[in-house]
Amino acid sequence: MARSARPHRQGLKAGFLEKRVLYPTEAGTPQGGICSPVLANLALDGLEWMIAEHIRPTSRSGRKAKVHVVRYADDFVITGSSRELLRDEIQPLVEQFLRERGLELSVEKTRITHITEGFDFLGQHLRKFAGGMLVQPAKDNVQAFLAKVRHIVKSPEHNQAGELIQRLNPVIQGWAMYHRHVASKRTFTQVDSAIFTLLWHWVKRQHPHKSQQWWKAKYFHTQGTRRWVFTGHVHDADGTQQTVHLYRAAQTPIRRHVVIKGEANPYDPTWELYFDQRLGKQWVQGRQRRKLLTLWRLQQGRCSQCRQRITKETGWHIHHRQYRVYGGTDAVENLALLHPNCHCQVHCQHSREVKPDTTCLEEA
Repeated sequence: MARSARPHRQGLKAGFLEKRVLYPTEAGTPQGGICSPVLANLALDGLEWMIAEHIRPTSRSGRKAKVHVVRYADDFVITGSSRELLRDEIQPLVEQFLRERGLELSVEKTRITHITEGFDFLGQHLRKFAGGMLVQPAKDNVQAFLAKVRHIVKSPEHNQAGELIQRLNPVIQGWAMYHRHVASKRTFTQVDSAIFTLLWHWVKRQHPHKSQQWWKAKYFHTQGTRRWVFTGHVHDADGTQQTVHLYRAAQTPIRRHVVIKGEANPYDPTWELYFDQRLGKQWVQGRQRRKLLTLWRLQQGRCSQCRQRITKETGWHIHHRQYRVYGGTDAVENLALLHPNCHCQVHCQHSREVKPDTTCLEEA
């Protein structure tokens, strides 16, 4: 059962208080604004617990019901073992929950469907197929993305290849990064092929009297192992010419996303250990690996707590000397690498600070 909540108009025009002065709000919350998902999360907080109290998932009947809630801002999905359960029990509960908060279900976005038929959620299509769960970019999302690329390519503002590449690269990379956590490799390849066709026609419009060999020699070069890479030139502020290449969606690595716990609160010190562990995994897979290596070398490959070696076998965690809850940053000076057990001990002792390693330790 896919649902979307629509905030009540009175809630959006409630105004705000600053220094005991009421400032009325006439326009409401802008669509896509920062405050909109915050208000939605505040309004929907407690939906999972309300349904859990009714279903009692620890009981035998509750386990058979298979009711789970997944939400993001004002969009949410509720799973259940049968259509009747969702329609006759869960939907009235949700409507009552929203009514108490001045909200109502969006009729055009609310539907009950079987998992084998699939449904779209947050730009991705979820469907149970061949005994497994298949999540791919939704067709409507792909078409909307290609329409945006097509609009950029056909815009008269970009008559130079370098300018066009600089405009396209963040759009392609941003879309691919959003979908890199699901089964998107085949879709990425299809999107790259469609973009190549658009660019080939763009080159043809720019130079209608040139041959195809000339088009290829001027705009489509070889970059490493990649062939037929759309290439252009741009100038820096000081006038230096640089070569730029088009980003391919298929070069984005597929990495599975670990779902965050619903009750996790980044402003609660008791969850600092949990977010430190997530941050460490993200840095290993992202662009912060160099910072991790620098930190490991500064500590001479040893744990800042027990002074023993940190290896792949022992594992490691990132620890913030001053918790981020209390204003700590991700700067190297505020970080320490600890063994997982040492990290747990530090947090269990409610230690706000890990003493720096002042002893001279040599590489083993």
